[in-house]
Amino acid sequence: MPAISFQSVAKTYATPRGPFQALDGVTFDIEPGEFFGLLGPNGAGKTTLISILAGLTRASAGQVLVHGHHVQDDYAKARRQLGVVPQELVFDPFFTVREALRIQSGYFGVRNNDAWIDELLASLGLADKAQSNMRQLSGGMKRRVLVAQALVHRPPVIVLDEPTAGVDVELRQTLWQFIARLNKQGHTVLLTTHYLEEAEALCGRIAMLKAGKVVALERTSELLKAASSNVLRFKLDGALPREFEGKARVTGRIVQLPAHDAHEIEQHLAVIRQAGLRVEDVEIRKADLEDVFIDVMSAGHEAAAA
Repeated sequence: MPAISFQSVAKTYATPRGPFQALDGVTFDIEPGEFFGLLGPNGAGKTTLISILAGLTRASAGQVLVHGHHVQDDYAKARRQLGVVPQELVFDPFFTVREALRIQSGYFGVRNNDAWIDELLASLGLADKAQSNMRQLSGGMKRRVLVAQALVHRPPVIVLDEPTAGVDVELRQTLWQFIARLNKQGHTVLLTTHYLEEAEALCGRIAMLKAGKVVALERTSELLKAASSNVLRFKLDGALPREFEGKARVTGRIVQLPAHDAHEIEQHLAVIRQAGLRVEDVEIRKADLEDVFIDVMSAGHEAAAA
């Protein structure tokens, strides 16, 4: 039995401009114990899909099951299987960290779990904040508390919706070490993130959404193998020649271009030299998940246009 099963899930919203289809027939399963990545650009439908999974939004069509429990018809049992870390920093300002975790435990009928709460606090670097009021915490600390609240009832399925957005490196390392340990113990993890290096390092299998549809669903290793090109990376002062528009990833002075072979690399460099520009720190690397992601999204866009 899958840990999570999305079966022909669709969601349509009524807007002043007419109906908007946020999800269009999304179908895939996540097996128990998987570390699964759900990727897509803003507006692709990731948060809508997670909201349906958590029972916060009702699907227009299709169904979602968590360990065989329907998220609408059998909501209480389905919700007990889930620990959801939302994007937004939602907290009650009137309680301490420990009180917040005890109250969250009570929502699931869990009592006398102070030993597990202590382990969560220690594992997430919150032990010295246990008696602090929630409103006194920094944004990063509040996000740690959200993770602890999602895990306080020991759910077999952990859903992380952009858990490291806007947080420091220390929290990322602490969080991923703890989540990886839980995953090794058998917990299923569903992750959405815009940090594709995290998804590449952590996720065994990945689904990519584009405009509410699944445009890729494969093991991470297979997605990387399918990347046909290497990447030419260099630093450049000045505007990139127009020939490379739509092909290059540009971050400040750093330019990255797909290159299938040595001949294509030399062609790229020749165009840049002819434009009177000088490159620095040239290197060739294998394609990573971000390159694959860009290729898949571009292919999906081209197919839609065709």
